[in-house]
Amino acid sequence: MRHRFIVIAGLLASAVVVTAADPPKTPSKPYSPRRTAHGHPDLQGTYDLATLTPLERAAGLNAVLTKEEAHRLETAAAKLKEQGDKPLEANRKEPPKGGDGSVGAAGNVGGYNYGWLDPGSAYTIVDGQIRSSLIIDPPNGRVPQLAPEAAERMAVLRVRPTSDTTESNDPGLDKTPGAYDDPERRPLGERCLLGFGSTSGPPILPNYFYNNLHQIVQTPDSVMILSEMVHDARIVRMNAQHLPKTIRLWMGDSVGHWEGDTLMVDTTNFTNKTRFRGSTADLHVIERFTRVDDKTLLYRFTIDDPATWTKPWTGEYTWPATNGLIYEYACHEANYAMTDILKGARLREKEQAAAKSAK
Repeated sequence: MRHRFIVIAGLLASAVVVTAADPPKTPSKPYSPRRTAHGHPDLQGTYDLATLTPLERAAGLNAVLTKEEAHRLETAAAKLKEQGDKPLEANRKEPPKGGDGSVGAAGNVGGYNYGWLDPGSAYTIVDGQIRSSLIIDPPNGRVPQLAPEAAERMAVLRVRPTSDTTESNDPGLDKTPGAYDDPERRPLGERCLLGFGSTSGPPILPNYFYNNLHQIVQTPDSVMILSEMVHDARIVRMNAQHLPKTIRLWMGDSVGHWEGDTLMVDTTNFTNKTRFRGSTADLHVIERFTRVDDKTLLYRFTIDDPATWTKPWTGEYTWPATNGLIYEYACHEANYAMTDILKGARLREKEQAAAKSAK
C-alpha cells in the first residue's frame, strides 16, 4: 500500500512539473515591410527628424544613455524650452549699442523666442538603445581628426569665408575683409538657397532648429527626398552610373540600388561651394535607408574624404513617421534681405571712411 502511494505521488509530481512548465516560446517572425507595386520596401512618407541626440557625443557620456540619464537630459531641455516660450515684453528696451550678443538668426539684436523653434524633445532610440550621439564610429562618438592638409585649408577659409559656410553665426558683422563684398560670399543658407546644417544632405542631419520634416517619394527609376528647410529636393537615380567627374552638383550626384530591404545611396561629384564640414569636392557619402517598423526608418550614413579626415566615420538615427504637413518655406521672399545686408555694408564703409578722414 505504501509503495503504491509513493508511485502515485511520484506520478502526480511529474504531472505537476509538466503542467507548470512554461509553454514553448514561438519565435517572433522577422519584420517584413510593406512593399510598393514594383516589389521593393515602401519607404514613402513624411518623417520628423527632430532629436536631442547631437552629432557628436558630449564628454562624460557613454554611447548608450540609461533611462534615468535620458529623462534628466530631456527634462532639462523641456524646462529650457518652457522658459524660452514665455512671451517677450512688448515694451522692452532696445538692444544695447553694439548688440546684445545673440547669434545666428537673432542677428545680435534678439530674435525668436522658443515658441518659433522645434529643436526636438527626445533622444533617438536605435535597437532599443537611447543613443548619446549620432556618430557610432569611431566608438568615441566624435568626428575623426582632421588630415594635415585639411587643417591648412580651414585656416584659409577662416580668413576668407565663402558661400559653403552653413550659416552666419557671428554676433554682429563679419570682421573679415570682403565678407560683404558680393552676394556670392554670403552663406548659401543665409541666402535661402540650400538648407543649412546639412539638413538637405547628404548626409541628412537634424538642424536642431525648426522645419524638421522630410518626405520620401519612390518610383521604379528614382527616389525623391524633400527637405522642409529651404524646400530642397534630392533626386536619387536608381541603378544608374555616376555622372562624369566634370559635372558637379551642390548636393552631389546620388545613385541608388537595393541590397535586400535596404536602400543604398552612393553620392559623389560634389562641388566646392557646399563643403560638408570643410570637406573637399571629392567627398564620398554612402547612405542606408531601412524600414524597421511601419512607422520608423533607420538612417545610416558613412563619410569618407581622405583629404579632410584621417579615417571614414559613420552615424545613424531613426526617422519617426509623422502626419504633419510640409509647408512652403519662404524665408527671404524675393531675397530683399540680401540687398539690405549689402547696403548696410556699404553704409558702414562710408561711415568708417568719413570717421577716418575727420581725424
